[in-house]
Amino acid sequence: MLTDIAQQLEASPALDMETRADATREARLLVASVLDIAPGALTRILDRPVPHTTRDRILAAATRRARGEPMAYCTGLAAFRHLVLAVDERVLIPRPETEIVVQEALRLVASRPGGIAVDIGTGSGAIALSLASEGAFDAVVATDVSTDALAVASANVSRLPTGSAPIDFRAGADLAPLAGVVARVIVSNPPYIAFHEAAALPASVRDWEPATALFAADDGMARYDALLAGASDHLEPDGWLVLEVDMRRAQLTAQRALARGFESVRLVCDLSGRERVLLARNSPRASVFTRATSAATSVTTAASSAAAHTATIAASITAPTPASGSEAGYHARR
Repeated sequence: MLTDIAQQLEASPALDMETRADATREARLLVASVLDIAPGALTRILDRPVPHTTRDRILAAATRRARGEPMAYCTGLAAFRHLVLAVDERVLIPRPETEIVVQEALRLVASRPGGIAVDIGTGSGAIALSLASEGAFDAVVATDVSTDALAVASANVSRLPTGSAPIDFRAGADLAPLAGVVARVIVSNPPYIAFHEAAALPASVRDWEPATALFAADDGMARYDALLAGASDHLEPDGWLVLEVDMRRAQLTAQRALARGFESVRLVCDLSGRERVLLARNSPRASVFTRATSAATSVTTAASSAAAHTATIAASITAPTPASGSEAGYHARR
């Protein structure tokens, strides 16, 4: 069966050249995922008969994969840090880079147990569930504009270990669902791809994953601006905003965070050296600044003001640092 699947994948015009060239490995990963075992464990069971129902599931997944559908959707599972999550076409597939977002959020609040963590745009629940299971929070709030995504995320709660923090799922866009919430940390992996960049995406992403989780208006900056505009009102003094960023927009996002009154703004690189995560600390001054300054002056003007002003903001951003320490055990190079 493994040989047949490998040949099917190798002959598929819907798959990229790299996948077809490594079709044997791809077949092993697919079968192992359906069986919910490690790929290396396949060797020990190659001579065992496969029940008909299991064989049907494997072959169905292989057919879907040969059509170009992402592996995680075909098998219905995706690994993220210590968790294995159920995923389907209603949610974005969790990426290894996003594990750094969780790692940084946990590191920033490690000295102060308790409080609330917020995950904006939770999707499959990968970030929220990781914070709930690995952190020492009193509660986690997870939001999404998609009720379909919230259904996937809430179902994944059953995969949490005993003792995890409770998660409150809320529907709505950006910060709108956070009425009454003051968090120790707000985390988000928002949509950040500009619509005109769609053609450059791999077909496995562009043609299969939900557009609402990928694309944002204003050249990819709309969701960043929405979060930066109001996050300080929902953060404790000295609370943290942690955002996954597109390396093409990382510096601009950091500049806008400073323009909004955030402090200790820093960019963290992934293992490939790309600016991947923005860290920004709230302060009492940040909240006052946000309420007193209009979006036109604090966002648009900050981005397009005189070169001297932009240089001053840029100089305030701490130089990017590489992902290091314990997150190296979680994060895989893509």
